[in-house]
Amino acid sequence: MKTIHIINGPNLNLLGRRQPDIYGRETLADVEAACGKLAHSLGFSVVFRQSNHEGELVELIHAAREEAVGIVINPAAYTHTSVAILDALNAFEGPVMEVHISNVHKRESFRHHSYVSLRADGVIAGCGTEGYLLALRRLATLVGD
Repeated sequence: MKTIHIINGPNLNLLGRRQPDIYGRETLADVEAACGKLAHSLGFSVVFRQSNHEGELVELIHAAREEAVGIVINPAAYTHTSVAILDALNAFEGPVMEVHISNVHKRESFRHHSYVSLRADGVIAGCGTEGYLLALRRLATLVGD
């Protein structure tokens, strides 16, 4: 079974409790369960991870190089600041989908720039946690059978 890595950045461990008016009430565990269920129905397995530390996120991307056919990444605040995450993603050979729960383009201007988008094969923003499922469906199309 092909594996997709889903990587989550800082503060997403607080999903459902932090600013629910922006990010909703679903927890990261809820997102993980929904992704696992959909991935299985699409014929994939998922590795689902979260870290508040930039270097650890880079290490997770490096690990994906060894076993993943694609990456879904919500880099959270590192979207706008991390060249290191961009460089790690550039070393990954499969497709990458960038996900943002909120519509970053309706928020502060500093959120309008994404280093990750320079590598991403697609960007999903403003669809709530459903964006993860949309990203999985797109990856399934990109990597095929």
